[in-house]
Amino acid sequence: MESFSLILAIVVITALAFDFTNGFHDTANAMATTISTGAMKPKAAVAMSAVLNLVGAFLSIEVANTISKGLVDESGIQPEVIFAALVGAILWNLLTWLVGLPSSSSHALMGGLIGATVASAGFGAVHGDVLVTKVLIPAVAAPVVAGVAAMIGARLTYRLGEHATEKATSKGYRAGQITSAGLVSLAHGTNDAQKTMGIITLALVAGGALAPDSDPPVWVILSAGLAIAAGTYLGGWRIIRTMGKGLTDLQPQQGFAAQTSAATVILASSHLGFSLSTTHSVSGAVMGAGLGRKGGVVRWSTATRMFVAWGLTLPAAALVAALAEWVTAFGNWGTALVAVFLVASSAAIWVISRREVVDHTNVNDTDEPAEATEPAGVVTQAVAAVTPPPAGTVSDDLAVTIPAQVQSDSPAAPAGSTSSSAAV
Repeated sequence: MESFSLILAIVVITALAFDFTNGFHDTANAMATTISTGAMKPKAAVAMSAVLNLVGAFLSIEVANTISKGLVDESGIQPEVIFAALVGAILWNLLTWLVGLPSSSSHALMGGLIGATVASAGFGAVHGDVLVTKVLIPAVAAPVVAGVAAMIGARLTYRLGEHATEKATSKGYRAGQITSAGLVSLAHGTNDAQKTMGIITLALVAGGALAPDSDPPVWVILSAGLAIAAGTYLGGWRIIRTMGKGLTDLQPQQGFAAQTSAATVILASSHLGFSLSTTHSVSGAVMGAGLGRKGGVVRWSTATRMFVAWGLTLPAAALVAALAEWVTAFGNWGTALVAVFLVASSAAIWVISRREVVDHTNVNDTDEPAEATEPAGVVTQAVAAVTPPPAGTVSDDLAVTIPAQVQSDSPAAPAGSTSSSAAV
């Protein structure tokens, strides 16, 4: 075994920094609906989520093994490659957090690892079958499955509670929401914290500090769990606002259905070792729950921007990581240059974010940004056009001016009354 080198220490610290950004980037997955419906106070919600993320990190190592043993050929990987992969993932996380888009931290990490590996060892070092079966297929299937399940669940909950009082229904589903949010947090720890465990384990194997095919050491599991818990407690308030208010307006029944569906999909995927995007699962569930309520509306302009970010995540992180790997190949000064670039870019993004602060005090403000408000769709307008106005009212769009000649030919109406011929 070789000693724990400086570059290996840098990689481990950078991996934990990624885990931290993963925590605050994905807090919305567990707590956005709970916060937006008022089921929990924002700070209490993120504190509960942080604790359960830490607990979840100890429940399984299947996803960690997918990262460290399955996705790339670990025999041809050097610690500098892992470092470059993490640079691409961190920068993509920070950029999407800045604009409030719930993109996938998991796919950012996968993209970074693939890009850096290809730049270092060629396409042959990437296991394409694992990439397709355990990353790409779940990326497409997860939001669809979670969305359909949430839509059916929301409709079922409204059907079952249609004769109950609104007060009793809201109280019961708020309690259910807190429970299901806790389940999502636990599931997030079992899936996302493991990705950092896997990447650190891969770096330790590449640096000679661990034997090939080793499972993550206990200290790796603990440090990854603590890092993602700390990031979760910090709260990614920008993405929480988008997930809770920007996609659709959720009632407690819908929040409960969305979180329960997402948690089920995530836990099942963790058990199977799929490197699933919790963001994709929860976003799909939120949209499905939005469509599950009669009259519910999904803001497709926000959803479209989110879909574009999903599609760009893998290639964008891969490109940045490949460039970083190209620079680190020049030696220690190249690695130092990439490290300085990462720190400077992260600081610049943070400074820009201070221009418009979003935190627990204003995350639920009803004054939504212009892009979150959409005009009524074609179906909504059609329904409104055939719906008669309430009795005794005259629609401004239907009122017409009666020619003076017609008015003079009409019999005088009693004082204080309105002629029915004055509106069509």
